[in-house]
Amino acid sequence: MLKTTINLEPGKKVYFASDQHFGAPTPKESKVREERFIRWMDEIKEDAQVLFLMGDLFDFWHEWKHVIPKGYVRVLGKIAELKDRGIHIYFFVGNHDLWMKDYLEEEIGCTVFYQKQYFEMGGKQFLLAHGDGLGPGDKGYKRMKKLFTNPVAQWFFKWLHPDIAMKVALYLSQKNKMISGEEDKAFLGEDKEFLIIYSKEKLKTQKIDYFIYGHRHLPMVLDLEQNAKYINLGDWISYFTYGVFEKDFELETFEK
Repeated sequence: MLKTTINLEPGKKVYFASDQHFGAPTPKESKVREERFIRWMDEIKEDAQVLFLMGDLFDFWHEWKHVIPKGYVRVLGKIAELKDRGIHIYFFVGNHDLWMKDYLEEEIGCTVFYQKQYFEMGGKQFLLAHGDGLGPGDKGYKRMKKLFTNPVAQWFFKWLHPDIAMKVALYLSQKNKMISGEEDKAFLGEDKEFLIIYSKEKLKTQKIDYFIYGHRHLPMVLDLEQNAKYINLGDWISYFTYGVFEKDFELETFEK
């Protein structure tokens, strides 16, 4: 098991945020949420040592060789500002921005992850992932993800003109996701929540203190066995929640 160790500096914190889905449902409505997220990044930059962006920052993202999607300039600029201040930025691709390639790494200096990762911070063990495709069930999505990540399918898609490709992709993205939050208002129960099931299985063979995910959109901190905690970070659509870790983990809401 490969693990990254982060030694926290005195007075510094680790922040987590997920599922902003910027660009949806319209660029105009998205910009209001983008501005709120920028205000949050402005607030945390004084004491942040690490920022984990846990997936679906964009409602759809695709990189061609010389083209990236229009928009998000202020969001990307603020992330770059935090990186320039010495804050480590880790970006997990989600199911809506899984076509991320090297743009954020080359232009901003983020570290981009495509799979779950293990970290040790403050003497605690973390398993971090966006959360899509983990655990039992959801076979339809897992088949779809195999198609979307297939090199041949990606090769054909990139030859579409970006204007056409983005229009089609954004339409399909909003038709097949939880932007309304309707699917995420109800807790299904520990025996049906696939990420909780996955976390409990991991605890049988590994010592993990914090399982931190996005994807589910429903903000939650749940106590598991062995003093472990299951955490879903919520979203920046309905809840505007984020995680912060110094000595313990807290799930908070950004109200401003």
